[in-house]
Amino acid sequence: MSMDAVFRALADPTRRQLLDSLHDRNGQTLNALCERTDMTRQAVTKHLAILEEANVITTVRNGREKEHYLNSVPINEIAERWIGKFERGRLTALSDLKKRLEREEP
Repeated sequence: MSMDAVFRALADPTRRQLLDSLHDRNGQTLNALCERTDMTRQAVTKHLAILEEANVITTVRNGREKEHYLNSVPINEIAERWIGKFERGRLTALSDLKKRLEREEP
């Protein structure tokens, strides 16, 4: 799955709210997710479809209902690629600063 699709899915605050809701309680049905938002079922369904296309959520049929589960792997891949590499540089700089300060005499 493309990182672009994940970025697009995460760009919308409503979709981030739905992901937060699934993080709090995974395996929710459409009805349960609608109760936690101020949107129509149709609007929530459209947002869930975008999240599912980006592989950020997965679904499992349970009888007539569909349960939605958070899939954090694509989000973690973004963190590793885009946040991790920037973080490494900052941590290296802090480590170098610490070593220099510890070498200096008072």
